[in-house]
Amino acid sequence: MSASVLYDAPGPKAVVRNRIYAVVGSVAIAALIAVSIVRLADKGHLAPEMWDIFNYAGIRQNIADALLATLKAFGLAAVGSLVLGVVLVVGRLSDHKPVRWAATTFIELFRSLPLLITIYAIWVGFLTDHSMWALAAGLSVYNGCVQAEVLRAGINSVPKGQSEAAYALGMSKTQVMVSVLMPQAVRSMLPTIIGQLVVTLKDTSLGFIILYPELLQTARLIASNTQVNGQYPYVSTIVVIGTLYIAMCLLLSALATWIEKRGRRAKTGIKVAPGAPAAGIPEVEAVPGPDAGGAGGAGPTADGAGGAGVTKG
Repeated sequence: MSASVLYDAPGPKAVVRNRIYAVVGSVAIAALIAVSIVRLADKGHLAPEMWDIFNYAGIRQNIADALLATLKAFGLAAVGSLVLGVVLVVGRLSDHKPVRWAATTFIELFRSLPLLITIYAIWVGFLTDHSMWALAAGLSVYNGCVQAEVLRAGINSVPKGQSEAAYALGMSKTQVMVSVLMPQAVRSMLPTIIGQLVVTLKDTSLGFIILYPELLQTARLIASNTQVNGQYPYVSTIVVIGTLYIAMCLLLSALATWIEKRGRRAKTGIKVAPGAPAAGIPEVEAVPGPDAGGAGGAGPTADGAGGAGVTKG
């Protein structure tokens, strides 16, 4: 039985108890899922007719258009949030107090506001006729503030000796930030950055509040305007749309894992050049030992005396 720094390893009784809890919990979850499926089947939500609506070309085209609209908003928001995050973290770490205070105020303000309010305010106040840009701007503002804090944590985790060495070499603060601090911060915080991008992708569903035709808004329209057997296919529509969201998030996570592994395999650093002999110090050549240079001595030197080596003057 081994112990960890954080907790003591469970004993035999604790192991048995944990296994019992795991079995009981799994059975309870399976029972809840079974009850839910039975209730949905009794109400007719799992009838084959509820799923046949997705065989219509018009509905499939609506879902494809909504998927494309979601990816457009996400792409704009992802780029905008990363760019804004870099600008805000540079401002927050600035040596100028007005710049630092302005960046800190912006970050704390929009991190505290609900994202739904930010999107709606931008749409009503500035971009009423451009719902896609309003959604992308709202997502960029909120997630840019979060990405700025993530990058700040990564920069602060870099040992101070590296920045001090860069300053000692005569590099400016901009060069130190761009060449030394920011690359290491991005590499160390890459999983968190990608995780926030996944959140950004899911938050595109808030576009329904400004009537942007993303996946959730399209699913609501399909389910509320299509009637099958006297019922609206909300369950089947939610399952299909939810599956698309899960697939997109898994693809984004897989991309992040691939980028992280590729970064680990990349050969970074500066190769050390072979050292040259110091000036004024003679180079020493090895001389064969007793086995190769004759019996009873260390081999003859250039002047006939015994020695360990020959020097070149």
